[in-house]
Amino acid sequence: MNTRKSCLVTGCSAGGVGASLAEAFKDKGYHVYATARSPSKVPRSLHEASNATVLALDVTSSESIAAVAETVKRETGGRLAVLINNAGLGLELPALDTPIAEARRVFDSNFFAILEMIQVFSPMLIAAGGCIVNNSSVGGRIPIPFCSIYNGTKAALIQAGEGWRLELAPLGVRVLTLITGGIETNFLKNLPGVNLPPDSYYLGIADIIRRQPEKVPMGISPEAFSVDVVHQVERGTTGKYWIGGGSTLARLSLWLLPQWAIDRISYGQKPFADELAAANRKTS
Repeated sequence: MNTRKSCLVTGCSAGGVGASLAEAFKDKGYHVYATARSPSKVPRSLHEASNATVLALDVTSSESIAAVAETVKRETGGRLAVLINNAGLGLELPALDTPIAEARRVFDSNFFAILEMIQVFSPMLIAAGGCIVNNSSVGGRIPIPFCSIYNGTKAALIQAGEGWRLELAPLGVRVLTLITGGIETNFLKNLPGVNLPPDSYYLGIADIIRRQPEKVPMGISPEAFSVDVVHQVERGTTGKYWIGGGSTLARLSLWLLPQWAIDRISYGQKPFADELAAANRKTS
């Protein structure tokens, strides 16, 4: 049985923040359960570390979650100090062109899977007086055109996370919700391609939609992000925590600016409207 404090991280494929978080908690002395749908994609350093265990986990599968929970329970004596819900899907498409099945798939991965992870691992977290870390996004607070489905999952996670914080505090479990800005990872590069149907209202600005990730503020390194998260967990931080490139500016904008100013200055709402109108005039 592992006697170290234990930490489980979802979404630990190489090149993402999950792998970096697993490394940071490992380096801090935790026994880390680094999980991913494909364990072969987890960095070799985690496979080879004496205080890390790599496990296959599909967070959208109840059977997969139950199998991992049984392993962690057996190896830790039923005590989990930290659960980091990081795995998730990205999506960049106009809402009018998003198949409902695809929207449901993103919500299943980014919200309902997290709820199930918390439900299944809650006995171990309660036993350890542990901490749940949910990786949300600045996009859950700031509207971004063509990312409404993804951002909707993150907004739901922020609000639910605050409710979970109040519900779990009497049981001795903290909930920390990361409102994450830019991080220098492969996340944006791995977004599915923007393929609009031929009758899309937005077909004339498809290239603008495809270039939208270029507007994301320069991020901090995954290592700096992960060290900060470990620090916040260990110091007892709870509630919402803004972190990453552009997160401070986004937070200040919400406090100081009216919505029209956020739309116009931060995300170019008026130029976008002009370009869409021009594209539609060309095709009419």
